[in-house]
Amino acid sequence: MKNLIRGMLVVAALAGAISLSAQTADTGAVLAKAQTADEIVGKYIAAIGGKDAISKVKSMYTESSVNVMGSDNPSTTVMVDGVGYKTEIEVNGTKIINCYTDKGGWSVNPMAGATDPTPMPDDVYNAGKGQINIAGPLYDYAAKGSKIELFGKDGNNYKIKLTTKESVESFYVIDSTTNYVTSVQSKGKMQDQDVDITTKLSDYRKTDLGFVVPYAIDVDLGQLALSIAVKKVELNKTIDPAVFAMPKPAEAPAATTK
Repeated sequence: MKNLIRGMLVVAALAGAISLSAQTADTGAVLAKAQTADEIVGKYIAAIGGKDAISKVKSMYTESSVNVMGSDNPSTTVMVDGVGYKTEIEVNGTKIINCYTDKGGWSVNPMAGATDPTPMPDDVYNAGKGQINIAGPLYDYAAKGSKIELFGKDGNNYKIKLTTKESVESFYVIDSTTNYVTSVQSKGKMQDQDVDITTKLSDYRKTDLGFVVPYAIDVDLGQLALSIAVKKVELNKTIDPAVFAMPKPAEAPAATTK
């Protein structure tokens, strides 16, 4: 059970793509007349700082605390925009690592018996690689080969569907009052099984550069809920891209002869 929970922890902390039940096509068409998907996403981009502020952010370093079942686990994340994203979560003295780059991904999960760096399967990589972009998958989506669609509205919340060039579908809920993304529903992998993940984002704060980031992230995997509290954010910190390279597996000790 402990291994199952820790596996969930890793998947949830890195959740990216989304699956959400749709409104009818007719409802989407009516809403599209009032406001287009591009207009809604444009307001979201403006709310998190706009293109000017976003363009100034080349790298980001964060320190967080991941709470699951009352236990706090320290986590660090380093990002270089468009190059790589790497997160490390310390659990009981061991580190669980997930890393995405513009060319592929790899992970280390001692809790699942994977003590050596292991390349990510394509489906896992494609679902999470949008994290290498600091402003997220919605920013400059067309240039990345993605498409967006207004998929419905529930009260003050718009639902935007993002489809990547790899056909990974994501749904973002955007508050029409604040224009922030308030939740994301996604599909992830855990123990080789598909799981539905709902990620809620809140406590948005403006950085010195004008770029806005959420400091509170709550994740629901159905069987388990966890909370991520961001403690520290540093923008444009010098980060060596070499940190994203997959290390070589540790060499086995040489056999001794008598």
